[in-house]
Amino acid sequence: MVRVAVDAMGGDFGAEPIVRGAIEAYRATEFEPILAGDPKAIEALLPADLRGKIRIEEATDTIAMDDAATDALKRRNSSIFKAVELVANKQADAVVSAGHSGATMSLATLKIGRLPKVSRPAIATLMPTKNGKHTLVLDVGANVDSEPKHLFQSAIMGHAYAKTIMNIDDPKVALLANGEEDTKGDKLVKETFQLLKATRDRSFNFAGNAEGGDVFGGEFDVIVCDGFVGNVLLKTSEGLAHAVIDMIKTNVKKSPIAILGAALMKPAFKSLKKAMDYDEYGGAPLIGIDGAAIISHGKSTPKAIKNACLQAIRFVESGVNPQIVSNLNKYSDRGVA
Repeated sequence: MVRVAVDAMGGDFGAEPIVRGAIEAYRATEFEPILAGDPKAIEALLPADLRGKIRIEEATDTIAMDDAATDALKRRNSSIFKAVELVANKQADAVVSAGHSGATMSLATLKIGRLPKVSRPAIATLMPTKNGKHTLVLDVGANVDSEPKHLFQSAIMGHAYAKTIMNIDDPKVALLANGEEDTKGDKLVKETFQLLKATRDRSFNFAGNAEGGDVFGGEFDVIVCDGFVGNVLLKTSEGLAHAVIDMIKTNVKKSPIAILGAALMKPAFKSLKKAMDYDEYGGAPLIGIDGAAIISHGKSTPKAIKNACLQAIRFVESGVNPQIVSNLNKYSDRGVA
């Protein structure tokens, strides 16, 4: 049975949505949740039938969002430290946290450790596309000063994730650039392009450069970029999604005809909202560590935490980590892994 350590205290709204989400996941599928945090606060949120059945790992400290990520390494009694430590000590298989993302990433990387051949783990996220599928984008924030070999490794890891967890037989991998031509991009992109181009003879479907609009086009399954670029892309996309929804609501109220049209289009709007809803995905996996870590949004709802737990379970059961190691070993002779 998969064991998931949950940082019960790290979110913006305290333990209540985190604990509720873990309970919903527990009722939805078979796994062992371990809640790290204040025992009294957690127990008060557990329904009577689950008290004594769900393990609680005591933690007397919480890393705040405005704390430095490096503080987490020293504060051994924090809920995120305790949750990650469970995975590091093989007492849990995965960790889920809606707390300080930098602290989660740093602790997971240093305490759980990296997979063999992985220089830097990457944060991945799913972007909705116009054809109803999803594009996996990485890195979206783990590394802001990447080298070509780091982007190359992200491509290999993203390919393995898409094939193993997203069940795509032959994932198309692209490199994010300012144009689709082979000559586009800055020094980092151009050098990475050459590394990825050389994989085309090894059953790795590198499809070339992708432009920003291609993220939502559905043509590519995996798009690779530097963490700085990826994080800007992610935050811009989130902001645009909220702005579009607000603009539609504002304009609909201005005309009776628009109100009628909106009523007829309600199923379409509902589907669109679901595709853009962060809660549907739960969190972003940190790919490349010797375990599983799902980084959720600080404002996560119980639904988001539930889906983050379910995503952690799928990650563990998929066997994606051995696949990443196997794939990277194929390129060890090229100095990129």
